Amino acid sequence: MKRATILMLAVCAIIAASAQKQTVQFATSGNERLELDYYKAKNTVGKRPCVIFVFGGGFATGVRDAQKYTAYFDMLTANGYDVASIDYRLGLKATQSPDYKQEDVGLRETIVTMKRAVNYAAEDLLRATRYILEHADEWQIDTSKIVASGSSAGAITALQAENYICNGHELAQILPDGFNYAGVIAFAGAIFSTNGKPTWASMPCPIMLFHGTSDCNVPYRKAAIFGIGYYGSESIAEQLQSMGAPYWFYSAEYRSHTMAEEPMVKNHAEILRFLEQYVIEGQRLQKEERIVDLSREKQPTNFSIKQYLSSNYGH
Repeated sequence: MKRATILMLAVCAIIAASAQKQTVQFATSGNERLELDYYKAKNTVGKRPCVIFVFGGGFATGVRDAQKYTAYFDMLTANGYDVASIDYRLGLKATQSPDYKQEDVGLRETIVTMKRAVNYAAEDLLRATRYILEHADEWQIDTSKIVASGSSAGAITALQAENYICNGHELAQILPDGFNYAGVIAFAGAIFSTNGKPTWASMPCPIMLFHGTSDCNVPYRKAAIFGIGYYGSESIAEQLQSMGAPYWFYSAEYRSHTMAEEPMVKNHAEILRFLEQYVIEGQRLQKEERIVDLSREKQPTNFSIKQYLSSNYGH
């Protein structure tokens, strides 16, 4: 009898935990439904901050509810933050075809396709943000405390959307006038530009950047030719520092693309401190942490554009 009671309580606990997740459709694109999973913060009352999460996968693969993101979502909801993990159109899905060969694709076509894929993702993040703003009263979300976060391609998406907001890009018109994120948390991200180093027409929100110096998937500094390409975390941090914008750059020497996921498991303390200081309290701080593991062997830190493309889309 006692074992049966314990089992029943365990089942009830699982059901209660599952009930915290609500899946809704926030947009459509052709015949494609774009959905988000909304996780309500645990043991909270009143309006709450919300972190919108964008998954990774090179704009070609990935899902919003992958198990590898669970620890991040659980940490956030346990500390009073709602989470909305979103779909977006995968503009480079064709690269996963067995017939696809990167060497057969011309430079011009690669640039056009890449820009379109990034814009698809940024547009869908902005559409999801608008949906959340429209349902903020229902979900009891504090609209002044909405944070964009992402891993790898998702981190690029979050940074790109923030850059578009600051520059008054046409996609930013999806959002209400005057809206900006309260923060961005980017795990191995970058900004895609066809006009040289990204510019910021207005002051960006506080940005937290995690990146490894030996990342051959998303450039730590930049991967560009004739001003066209990706400008990574170090390049972004230098800009933010010079313009007096609040940021926190967590740089890990000789770490690879594992920094696209590892901080979501191992750097909860830093993430929560960023959210508390920069987002909740509104402190305008500039921080840089350069982590050097003396036991780690040296790894390559310079990669060609061809190597970046091969790492992401080679077969």
